[in-house]
Amino acid sequence: MSTRPLAGLRVADFSWFGAGPIGAQTLGTFGAEVVRVESETRVDSLRVVQPFALEPDGSYKTGYNVSGYFNNYNAAKFSLQLNLNLPRGQQLAYRLIERSDVFITNFTPRVIEKWNLRYEQIAAVNPRVVAAYAPMQGLVGPHRDFLGFGAVLTPVTGISHMSGFPDRPPVGVGTNYPDYVVNPGHTVTAILAALRYRNRTGKGQLIELPQIESVVNVLGTAVLDYLANGANPGRGGNRSSVAAPHGVYRCQDDPSSVNSPDRWLAVACPGDAEWAALCEALGHPEAVSDPRFATFADRKANEDALDALVGQWTAPLRAEDAMTALQAHGVPAGVVQNAQDLLDRDPHMRARGYYRYLDHPETGRAAYDGPAFVLSETPGELTAPAPLLGQHTMEVCERILGLSTDEVADLLAEGVLL
Repeated sequence: MSTRPLAGLRVADFSWFGAGPIGAQTLGTFGAEVVRVESETRVDSLRVVQPFALEPDGSYKTGYNVSGYFNNYNAAKFSLQLNLNLPRGQQLAYRLIERSDVFITNFTPRVIEKWNLRYEQIAAVNPRVVAAYAPMQGLVGPHRDFLGFGAVLTPVTGISHMSGFPDRPPVGVGTNYPDYVVNPGHTVTAILAALRYRNRTGKGQLIELPQIESVVNVLGTAVLDYLANGANPGRGGNRSSVAAPHGVYRCQDDPSSVNSPDRWLAVACPGDAEWAALCEALGHPEAVSDPRFATFADRKANEDALDALVGQWTAPLRAEDAMTALQAHGVPAGVVQNAQDLLDRDPHMRARGYYRYLDHPETGRAAYDGPAFVLSETPGELTAPAPLLGQHTMEVCERILGLSTDEVADLLAEGVLL
């Protein structure tokens, strides 16, 4: 196999929860050695969040190493348990940073200052380090120490205001979307850009990535619409200003779907041609000449009746069959899939081998998200499962930090290493 593109780089991962660790894992997937700094004094809460692995009797396993949530975002990392509240712990942190190419954190500035990990402090130790700070609201400003996660960012950035139905409260996107996609993606891009600069100049630099500003990017034209037209986009449910029909439509139930028998089909018809093709594919070509639906403007004006009609057509059909028929006629359509579909039943995902199965010492064989993109010459790879808490403390101390066995023993006794 070809050498992965980031082989030879080392990442000091001082992050937690999702946004930071996912970005660091992406770097690791493409070859970087990632050392995840943790502490049982305040364990990363993802280590104790469901879903948990199961015992043979069907009960949940317990402990810090059995969360599928944590494990999925920390594959192939080295776990170092280090008490950053102690001066000697901070000295060891500097030692790790001195021997690393990238530093990444998403803690608030208050915590970073408490641990003496401000950029000017770590740059004094390693001027070549690329240091990525991704607190929720940035390093400066009146809200710099505000706490929050994806569930807070979604409303703060305006996404929740536009998500849901007009007559109901905002609902957001149902998951911590910023943590999983937007913030880590922007962080990795910024790190790669800074590494390119370092390759040319030999100089590291500070990356400040306020998560709130990163996430505002996904609002699309909403802010521009207000700027240009004074319009303040609200909630439109599943409807779109540029397509009709546009929504999700009930299909035939599937009793084999675990805990989720109801099936739905998402459909989008941006123009008259797609509408005509939908009518043909679903066996109702006469609807094209219905004066209520003859043009896009007509369909928007009669959208309640349009949605009811399409829903009647799809109700007796298998969602997968309806999708296949519509796609064959050039109509954008897709099954509203659940977790079981993605992992076990989607033939396309299975054929591409997106999910990777790794053997973990406590959870057993489990699925991990694969690389988010494929490089033809230097593909990414998940080389190992997520680490047990502190699994590599001794190895990191000896191989990377250059400590002797006696020194490690003393630091363990002092509570610097945990």
